[in-house]
Amino acid sequence: MRTPSVMIVGLVLAPCGLLLNLVSTLTPCWRQVSGISGKPADVIYQQGLWDLCQETQSTRQRQCGLADDLGYFSQQPVQVAKGLMIPSLVVTAAGLVVAALGVRCWQEEPHYLLAGISGPIFFASGLMSLIPVSWYNHFLSALPAPSSSTLEVGYSLVLGYLGSCLELIGGFSLALSLHQGCKECRRRKASAKYPASSQRGPAKATSSLDLVQHSQKPVPRSFSNPLDVLEGERSDRPSLPCDSDL
Repeated sequence: MRTPSVMIVGLVLAPCGLLLNLVSTLTPCWRQVSGISGKPADVIYQQGLWDLCQETQSTRQRQCGLADDLGYFSQQPVQVAKGLMIPSLVVTAAGLVVAALGVRCWQEEPHYLLAGISGPIFFASGLMSLIPVSWYNHFLSALPAPSSSTLEVGYSLVLGYLGSCLELIGGFSLALSLHQGCKECRRRKASAKYPASSQRGPAKATSSLDLVQHSQKPVPRSFSNPLDVLEGERSDRPSLPCDSDL
């Protein structure tokens, strides 16, 4: 059986979101500070959740582990981002396990309900990462920084936005499997309430009656063409399925 498209979309986007959020959490570039007084023009500060770095663009020299003299790490947006980004990664990993068990590409049919449950898990992990990223971006200019400096959004913050959006879309796509799961449940309940054996009796009786009535009708004379008009269009080679799975 071909894997449903909603499951393929979810299983592709959710791991990509996990990877982007992991890079966003670990890299120290949520905010870039340039134009620092008393420093060369090509020196920029990169501030993340766990480390502060200084980079000289002309020489590509980088120094991390700088002292937090301005109290950057004690700010509430940074503390909230620390407290939510790591749980978001854990929840995403748990959602991948549930989704893998639900889709079960090695089985004949997927488990729709289990795959659909992984959708809200991914959606929750996307919200857990989107909230701190948006909060940090909102208070970007309010966080401590050297005087008369230029503040810019770092690439880690951009990756956090992208990873959160991918998890939200992937979770929504997998959650659509719940609809198919509900249909399967209703079909099983209907088959249990009305067994197939009870439906075959009347069907056979009706078909037998139709055969009797049909046999009483005179068979019209028809013309048969002895030539095979489809000769040359048939192929003895069996056709191969073009369906591809995940």
